[in-house]
Amino acid sequence: MSNPRELARVPWQALQFYSTAPYPCSYLERRVARSQVATPGHLIDSQVYGELLRVGFRRSGTFVYRPHCDGCNACTPLRVAVREFTPTRSQRRAWDKHRAELSVRFVPLEFRHEHYELYLRYQRLRHHGGGMDRDSREQYQHFLLQSHVDTLLAEFRDDKGELLMVSLIDVLVDGLSAVYTFYEPTRRGSLGTFGVMWQLDLAKQHNLPYLYLGYWIDGSSKMAYKSQFRPFETLIAGAWRRAEPAIA
Repeated sequence: MSNPRELARVPWQALQFYSTAPYPCSYLERRVARSQVATPGHLIDSQVYGELLRVGFRRSGTFVYRPHCDGCNACTPLRVAVREFTPTRSQRRAWDKHRAELSVRFVPLEFRHEHYELYLRYQRLRHHGGGMDRDSREQYQHFLLQSHVDTLLAEFRDDKGELLMVSLIDVLVDGLSAVYTFYEPTRRGSLGTFGVMWQLDLAKQHNLPYLYLGYWIDGSSKMAYKSQFRPFETLIAGAWRRAEPAIA
């Protein structure tokens, strides 16, 4: 158990922090990882989670964690500066294309079989072999539908009513946090790019300065897309620092 000094603004006296046993790293081959876990989950509401997020934690369901690996700090928290974001030409094309053809609505944070089927299809075709393509209904619900914070569930449909994308977003004092997005893997186009653009636009509409995109590893193909949304900041040695150069 540890009491990180940087959590001084959080009522961390009521929280405990544990390190997990080593497990295979999902991003770097032949590496093992550990996580530092904040408990108990029921005390981590939107306010507390916002403070934890700013010092590098993320959540998966009610499981709140950050990387705590032995001899490795490759996983770097990344957030995009919403007000200064300027899309590239390819990002602008994805925005214009999908904004014209998709409608969005917010729905209650509850299980929908249609969402679950899309999730499994996305995992099978986009992340085959990662294990999540075999997630049971219960695993899916624990991962995405359990939350003690203010969470939005958005679904995106085309003009025929076909479900093409689902996004889960946490709403915090200083920004939005992209929890997870999955989409129709057989549909051509840049739905993933559009999903991030849509969340940036949502944050801008609500005058929120940041969109938190989770962890980024320089050189990891799985995470490369995150650094394409500029300008962004990364959390290094306890401080958020602007990445350079901040090109559009």
